[in-house]
Amino acid sequence: MAKLIIKLANNVAHMVNSDPLVSPYLRFAFLPNYNVSAMEKICPGTDLSEQISTAGKEASGTGNMKFMMNGALTIGTLDGANIEMLEEVGVDNFFMFGLNAEQVGQMRCDYHPQRIITQSSALSEVMTLLKSGHFSLLEPGIFDPIIASIESQDDQWMTAADFDSYRIAQEAVAHVYKDPKLWTQMSIRNTAASGRFSSDVTIAGYRDEIWKL
Repeated sequence: MAKLIIKLANNVAHMVNSDPLVSPYLRFAFLPNYNVSAMEKICPGTDLSEQISTAGKEASGTGNMKFMMNGALTIGTLDGANIEMLEEVGVDNFFMFGLNAEQVGQMRCDYHPQRIITQSSALSEVMTLLKSGHFSLLEPGIFDPIIASIESQDDQWMTAADFDSYRIAQEAVAHVYKDPKLWTQMSIRNTAASGRFSSDVTIAGYRDEIWKL
């Protein structure tokens, strides 16, 4: 499944990057063999950090903290380190979306993705585009497992559940990005609030709480 998702990302990238109307303004790249050296280059130049795990699925995380320290704003769920970051920077400087872990647990017992897809015009369009083979013209049906997973009541990630909330949050991101002054203010606040995640604080925590030195 992971390889199929990567292939879909690359197929979408090919179409976006080949579109003469879109490509001057938007480029899509999937970075293979991602590592620390790549992160050192990407992190300082990032405007928006997307931390979109289903609540309750991400135990922790450090990439989102590094982005925050370098001034990136975050769009994310109430999951993992996002919760601590939100506590520090405040809801006005964080683009939050999706269910929380408690809501995920409650919905899991009665999860009907087909109902969600039907009620969401945007998600319906996405699913129709995937099923049409638009991104797999030379390999018909190759993305059927992804489609089946999204439509399955057993989808452990409950992908459909957060889709509309994510789309609305992205609209909020676009609105703020059009205001460079506001975006810069939020960026500065993120960096200023990131001290809790510094190496000094982390090492001191290990020293005092774990190693008892």
